[in-house]
Amino acid sequence: MTAAEIDAAFDETPADVRDAMQLAAGRIEAFHKRQPAISWLDSGEAGILGQLVRPVDRAGVYVPGGTAPLFSSLLMAAIPARVAGVPEVIVCSPPPVHPAILAAARIAGVDRVFRAGGAQAIAAMAYGTETIPKVDKIAGAGGLFVTLAKRQVYGAVGIDGLLGPTETMVIADARANPAYAAADLLAQAEHDVLASAILLTPDAAFAEAVQAEAEAQRATLSRSAILDQSLAHNSGIVVTRDLDEAFDLANAYAPEHLCLLLAEPWRYLGRVRHAGGVFLGEGSFEVLGDYVAGPSHVMPTAGTARFASPLNVLDFVKLVNVIGLDAPELYAPAARMAEAEALDAHAHAAKVRIKDL
Repeated sequence: MTAAEIDAAFDETPADVRDAMQLAAGRIEAFHKRQPAISWLDSGEAGILGQLVRPVDRAGVYVPGGTAPLFSSLLMAAIPARVAGVPEVIVCSPPPVHPAILAAARIAGVDRVFRAGGAQAIAAMAYGTETIPKVDKIAGAGGLFVTLAKRQVYGAVGIDGLLGPTETMVIADARANPAYAAADLLAQAEHDVLASAILLTPDAAFAEAVQAEAEAQRATLSRSAILDQSLAHNSGIVVTRDLDEAFDLANAYAPEHLCLLLAEPWRYLGRVRHAGGVFLGEGSFEVLGDYVAGPSHVMPTAGTARFASPLNVLDFVKLVNVIGLDAPELYAPAARMAEAEALDAHAHAAKVRIKDL
């Protein structure tokens, strides 16, 4: 897309939406600037060891079209790449590209935007075409075919992860506001018919109050057809023995979003082992994380929070080890280890130097 098209879309986007994007962009940038990605060199008697942190040359961000123009996802992926120092960031999004997505691309400092969607866009960024350049890392969520395409091209290109339908888990006690809990569950359930929204609480009366609130609120919302399916098939309320059991279940589930609607949420932070993001208290609700909190909302799903992290600066850099040794005392141990592994040429490379000592 041309710069003129992007500028026109920026002007077309309502001023208050642009202002909100600018606020979000500033907070996303500030958060990710605090993430450590440090080059270092350590010199000693044996020489120098260290690491260099180098960004990838080009990153590609996929922004889905679908039923909602997720311009926030563009900000959440492109800005960490920029903070990491990636020289070129491109975006692919299926046509027609919503003006708000183009406005977000301009605010995030994206270099180029291409009208391309689905598995085709992932292939184009992974291998390059006559018009779309090959990238080194692909980030951003999409539908099933985008996720399967990312799985297939991994190796030819890096990916941020295999990001499935969104999920949220709420742990609440009897002192929580049922209306807040219901609203937070519905906010995630409206994303997709496969989205998951689960409440864990030890209080049966509170569980019933949330169920009633969810039903009442759902009737007022525009995406009720999606909510009907996601709530019926992938969501639910579980009454636990106590909060300890709730946290045990949450850690086993490893949710993308874990929301603690508790009287003393900080008291329980140490119990959280596996989650993409944890939201502490009723005022720190998950929708803030979707838009303006600062951390990237691109988070691991489907239990992968057991081993994976939210999208961050380190996703767009790699480490280069630096070895500058003058340590003859290491030659013999290296040779002996090589011999034990039956790698004669390895051992020989050390021994020819030992002869010259």
